Amino acid sequence: MLGNEPLATAVILTAFGGLLAASVALSRVSARLGLPVALLFLLVGVLAGSEGIGHIAFEDYGFAFRVGTVALVLILFDGGLNTPATSAREVLAPSAVLATIGVVATAGLVAVAAHFFGLSWPMAMLLGAIVSSTDAAAVFSSLAASGTRLRRKVGLTLEVESGLNDPMAVILTTAITTSIVSGVRLSPLGVMAEVVIELVIGAVIGFGIARLGRMLILRVHLPAAGLYPAFTLALACLSFGVATLLHGSGFLAVYVTGMTLGSGALPHAVGVRRVHDALGWLSQVLMFLLLGLLVFPGRLWQVATVGLTLALFLAFIARPVVAMLCLIPFRYRWRDSAYVGWVGLRGAVPIVLATIPVMADVPGGRVLFDIVFFIVVVGAVIPGATVPWMARLLRVESAAPPPPATLIEVDARAPLGDELRAYFVSDQLAVAGATLAEIPFPEGAAVSMLERRGALIAPSGSTRIEPGDYVYVIAPIEHRPLVELLFGRPEEH
Repeated sequence: MLGNEPLATAVILTAFGGLLAASVALSRVSARLGLPVALLFLLVGVLAGSEGIGHIAFEDYGFAFRVGTVALVLILFDGGLNTPATSAREVLAPSAVLATIGVVATAGLVAVAAHFFGLSWPMAMLLGAIVSSTDAAAVFSSLAASGTRLRRKVGLTLEVESGLNDPMAVILTTAITTSIVSGVRLSPLGVMAEVVIELVIGAVIGFGIARLGRMLILRVHLPAAGLYPAFTLALACLSFGVATLLHGSGFLAVYVTGMTLGSGALPHAVGVRRVHDALGWLSQVLMFLLLGLLVFPGRLWQVATVGLTLALFLAFIARPVVAMLCLIPFRYRWRDSAYVGWVGLRGAVPIVLATIPVMADVPGGRVLFDIVFFIVVVGAVIPGATVPWMARLLRVESAAPPPPATLIEVDARAPLGDELRAYFVSDQLAVAGATLAEIPFPEGAAVSMLERRGALIAPSGSTRIEPGDYVYVIAPIEHRPLVELLFGRPEEH
């Protein structure tokens, strides 16, 4: 054996395994409190750090940035994979405005407030850029834990905006940091041009790699099902890497790649999505644990007043005002705009971006990191804990029925052919009250299973469909429009 190996590796794996297990086991506590699960992972990392009970000494900002970048690539790819392009197009314009103009406006308002509290204009602008983007994972983990379902337009806007606004925050943070280090005055027109170029390159590269990848994955029959998610993971890495090397937005590229792939047929689609969902969650846990280790609680108290005040300003004034103004041209209800503004939670992205000034040796960079950490935590606690309550108060909850208690998925090797989908039977449907034998199914279609009040029923021709049932219909893909004429829109899991 070389040196202390394998004992040193065993110690590292033991520590990581213990922290990972503790974070996952305590996630139920976070759900009961209505807080984003990622916040709990972050606090576990703080407790395990050099000033916590774990006494793990860690202050490698460069390593944390690299791990955070990889984690964000996996999280954004998973988010894109589960956001169909057809749905995203419904809210693309307002989401794009929020992700660009909204990010800049939010950064500007926070910069003004930060300058009022004593930060120089360059540092205030840098702080505003760092905390300007939202985190979909934080929002939807709170909604999922409470069982809240949002109106389709509101939910899609939050989801697509959070997938698109990270590139803008990254570009602004990098540009301002470079300006501070080099001493060269920042050119607004130059930044705008850079933003447009990076976004266009990122979108083109992401779409191109997705289309090329789909063509290959449909033509090449891999020998094992586990190789398909490995191939899609390769596409995610290539998308980010190629776009970044060509001076484009790698984060936008990977999101577009995931969305493009997820909007079409994929072999073993169920297995691919499950693997990327697991990778996304693992990335969140690892990223927040690692970033938590970077925090020194003793330093946080020195910026507590500024951090708390700016967090409240961002949550109660900056984000809601900007969101409502951005959505005025798109005729959103004021309730919808207010909710979009309220639940713009900050997550891992600001903390990852806060490591950039530290790595660049910006004077006061570590103080800025502590302020950002404070803003993220406070923002997660106050708006995060009230996400379900505000949904009820502003009446933005979906009137759609609750999802079926039983989730049935079919993992097929062939990307085309028959598909299994769940449909809710409302009393407005013509099929409600009819027996299966009386329903004019298209050729090759049939009800394979029926769920009634949580119980599964094996149907026959004499089985009568009742309002409130969920029917699982298997049918050729080409007959999907005919099936939807009978049963309406399918449930999306």
